[in-house]
Amino acid sequence: MASTATAQLRVPATDTALAAACTSTRPDSVLHPASPDSPRDARAIWLDAKTLRWPQAGATTPPSAPGRYVLYGSRSGGLAVRPGAIVQGATDTVPLRPRTAPLPAGTLARVRHVGPGPTLQLSASRLPFAYTGQLVLVREDASGRVLEATGTQRALALDDLHATDAEPLTLGAQVSARAVTFRLWAPTAQRVQVCVFERAHDQATPEHNARVVALQRDARSGVWQTTLTPAALRAPAHGTPYVYLVDVFVPGVGVVRNRVADPYALALTANSARAVAVQLDHPSLRPAGWRSRRVPSLARATDQVIYELHVRDFSVQDSTVPAAHRGKYLAFTDSSSAGMQHLRRMARAGLTDVHLLPVFDIASIPEVGCTTPMVRGAPDSEQQQEAVVAQAATDCFNWGYDPLHYTVPEGSYASVASDYAARIREFRSMVQALNASGLRVGMDVVYNHTSASGQHPQSVLDRIVPGYYQRLDATGTIETSTCCANTATEHRMMAKLMIESAVTWVTQYGVSSFRFDLMGHQPRAVMEQLQRAVNRAAGHQVPLIGEGWNFGEVANGARFVQASQLSLNGSGIATFSDRARDAIRGGSPGDDGDAQVRNLGYVNGGATSTAADMVRVGLAGSLRSYRMPRADGAIVPLSDIQYGGSQPAGYVASPTEVVNYVENHDNLTLFDANVLKLPRHTTREERARVQMLASALVLFSQGVAYLHAGQELLRSKSLDRNSFDSGDWFNSYDPTGAIHGFGRGLPPRRDNAKSWPIMRGPLADTSLVPTPANVRFMRDAVLDLLRIRTSTPLFRLGTTAQVVQRLRFANTGPTQEATVVAAHIDGRGLPNARYAHVVYAVNADTVAHAITVPWLAGTALRLHPVHLATDAADVRPRSSTWSSSRGVLRVPPRAAVVWVRE
Repeated sequence: MASTATAQLRVPATDTALAAACTSTRPDSVLHPASPDSPRDARAIWLDAKTLRWPQAGATTPPSAPGRYVLYGSRSGGLAVRPGAIVQGATDTVPLRPRTAPLPAGTLARVRHVGPGPTLQLSASRLPFAYTGQLVLVREDASGRVLEATGTQRALALDDLHATDAEPLTLGAQVSARAVTFRLWAPTAQRVQVCVFERAHDQATPEHNARVVALQRDARSGVWQTTLTPAALRAPAHGTPYVYLVDVFVPGVGVVRNRVADPYALALTANSARAVAVQLDHPSLRPAGWRSRRVPSLARATDQVIYELHVRDFSVQDSTVPAAHRGKYLAFTDSSSAGMQHLRRMARAGLTDVHLLPVFDIASIPEVGCTTPMVRGAPDSEQQQEAVVAQAATDCFNWGYDPLHYTVPEGSYASVASDYAARIREFRSMVQALNASGLRVGMDVVYNHTSASGQHPQSVLDRIVPGYYQRLDATGTIETSTCCANTATEHRMMAKLMIESAVTWVTQYGVSSFRFDLMGHQPRAVMEQLQRAVNRAAGHQVPLIGEGWNFGEVANGARFVQASQLSLNGSGIATFSDRARDAIRGGSPGDDGDAQVRNLGYVNGGATSTAADMVRVGLAGSLRSYRMPRADGAIVPLSDIQYGGSQPAGYVASPTEVVNYVENHDNLTLFDANVLKLPRHTTREERARVQMLASALVLFSQGVAYLHAGQELLRSKSLDRNSFDSGDWFNSYDPTGAIHGFGRGLPPRRDNAKSWPIMRGPLADTSLVPTPANVRFMRDAVLDLLRIRTSTPLFRLGTTAQVVQRLRFANTGPTQEATVVAAHIDGRGLPNARYAHVVYAVNADTVAHAITVPWLAGTALRLHPVHLATDAADVRPRSSTWSSSRGVLRVPPRAAVVWVRE
C-alpha cells in the first residue's frame, strides 16, 4: 500500500458538526436518504469484479425475453426505479452483455450456491466507477423503460478487486514509540475519518476533546489509512481512544455517516464505546512474570481432558474468593479459594485444559451498572424464573455467544470495566494462574455470527462494509440460521479477521487451544488456513475443536466444503461427537416434554444391544475404519453402523478428530436429564453412580475427553435446558458441594414451558437433591477416573493404526449382555505404555455380570492401582474378580472397573 503522509491533528473551526458526530448520542446520521423508489432486495450477485448473475430472473422472464440489461449507479443513493418508467437519478450507467464463455473453475466453486439465471459481463475490464454508491441492475426495453430491477450483492467483487492487496496489511491501530497508524478496510466507503480523544472515560468525552482526522483511501486494497505522531496527539500514542466515522451507502437507507469502533480493536473503553490504540506488549499491560510463565505441554492432541467453564460461574458464589474478585478474571489468581483448589486437584489427577466460555467483548452484558436480581420461591415455583427474566437484559450474566469485538477481553469480568488496561492485564493474570496450576487455557470463539447487523448500534462489521461480512441469501437478506446474523467466513477479509484474531489470542494472551462455536458454518479450507497460522505463531500444534453440526444454508456443502463432522476427515481438527453422547444420555437435544422422560440412554435404563454398539463407537474414537462385531453379528467398519438413520456412526479418520462428551453448557445437565429419566425411587447414591458411569465412558474413550464444569459435582440447573441468559440463579456452580442447583424453581418459560408439567413433581421432591456426601463421592470418583486415564497412554492413543491394532471389544454380537461394555487394550510394544494389558468394563445394570474375554485366558491381571488405593472413592470395583484360567471378568452392578497387567 502506498505510504500516507503523517497527519496533524486539527478540527476545522467551521466543521463543528463533524466534531459533534464523534460524541453524539446517536451512532449514525443520514447524509443522503435513499429514494423510496429504489429496489429493496439484492437478487443480482457479483461473481467477480466484472461478472454479474441474476438468479431466477428467468422464472418469470424466459432467457429469450426481449430487453437489455443495464447497471445504474448513484453515489448518493438516489436512484428512482419504477416499473414502466425510465430510471431517474443515475450518475453512472453501464450497459452489460451476456457472458458466453464458461466461468473459471475457481469462480464456479465459490458461487455453487448461486442459482441459474442470466450471467452478465461488463463491457470494460472492470466497473468504471467504484462500488461506493448504489448499484441497481435493470432489465429495460428498447426505450429504456424498466421491466425488472434489483439491487446487487458485492462481496465477491470486493474480494476480487481488493483482497489480494489488503490481506498482507496489518489493520487496526498500530502503535509505536514514534506514531500510531490507523488502517481500516472499507472499500465501499465514500469517506473515512478517525475521531481521537485525549483519554478514555466511562461516558462520552466532552465534545471539545474530540479531534477529527481524515484517512486516505488506497484504491488497490480498499484500505483507508493515516498516521499520527505523539506531537500531534499531544500525548503518547499508546492509550489513545478513537472511533471511526464512516460515510457509506447503506441499501434501503442511503448514504450514512456511521460512528463505529474498530473491528480490529485490541482494547476498548467501557461498554465498547471506543477503541483504544495500544501496544499489547506495553509494560502496563503485563502482570509480573507474564513473559517467564511456563505453559503445560501435551505430547498429543488425545492427551487433552478439557473442562468447560464460565468465568462468572466459577467464582460469583464462592465465599472463599474476595468479594471484589467474584465473577472476575482475578478470581483465578486467588490460589487458596475453593474453586482454585478444586481445579488444582483435578489437574493433578489428569485434567489438562480449562476451556472458557466466550471471553471476548460480549454485546449482551452491561459492563458498567449490571444488576443481580433478588430471587426466591418454592422449589417448583414460577416466581424465580419471572424474577430472573425480568432483569435478564441488564443483569451481569450471559453465556456470551453474542460477539461485539472479537479480539478484546470482555470488560464485565475485569475489576474496572472503564480501565482498558485492566481487562488485558487481568485476563493475562487469569491465564498465568491457570498455567501455574498445571492447566492450559482454551477459549470458546464465535466467529460464525455477530450479535447484530445492519444499522443496529451494536453492529460493527455491517456498518463499515454493508453486506460484505454477513452471509446473504438469494434476496440479499442476512442469513440467521446460527441464531443471529451469520458471518461469511468464506469471504477473504472476514476469514482474515477471524484468523488474525485467533493468532492474537494465542500470541498475546497465552490461549493454548480453541473451541469453535458452530464450526460447520465455516469453510474447511479457512479452518485449515487458521490452523496453519496459529501453529506458526505458537511454534507448535494448537488443538482446534468445534461444533461440526451440518445445518442451515451451508448444509451438505451447499456453498463450500464445510468444517463439519463428515467433511473434516484428515484435517486433524476435532468435532464433538453426538453418537455416543445420545446413546449414553438417551434421546437428543431436541427432545421436549414427555420425550425427555421416555427416551432412555445406556446408563439410565436404555441399555439395548443397539445402544451398546453406539457406546462402543465412542469408545473406539468414532473411527470410520475401525471394525467390530455389530449386534447382528456382522463384523463391519464403524462407518457402516448407522446413526440417526442416515449418517455413519464412525465418521473420523483419526482419534485426534473426535471430542467425546456427555454434558456441556448446552441442554440439560446430565444430572437433570437423569432426574427425568431414572425411576423416581432411584436413590441419591445410585443417581451419583449413574452419572459416574457416563463420565467413565467418556474418559475411557479414544480421542479428546471433554467435561462440563460441575459434571463431576452432579451439577443441576434446575432442569433449564438453555440457561444462556438465566442468570447466576439457574447457573449455580459450587465446587464444595455445599450448595446444589436443583429445586431452584421452574426454569425460564422461553425454552422450558412445554416441559413444565413433567418438571413440577421432581422439582418439589427434596429427596432428589444430592447431599454434600453424594457430591463428594461423584467428585472423587471422577478424580479416580482421571487418574486411570492418565496412568497409561492406552486410553489416549494418538493414531488410527494404534487403535485398530490395540483395542478389542469383548461381549459383542447377538449374544452380548447389553448392559455391559468391555474392552481389552494391548500395550505390548508401545513405549511408555506402563501396562502390557488393560481390560475395562462398565456395567450399567443394577446386578453384577460375568463377561468372558477368551483371548486373555491364562493372563494374570490385577485391579488397577487406583481402585486399590486406600482413598479410592468407589470401593465397589474391589468386589470385581478376574478368573485368569477361564478369562472371565465379574463386574459389580453400576460400576466401572479396570484390570491391568504391568
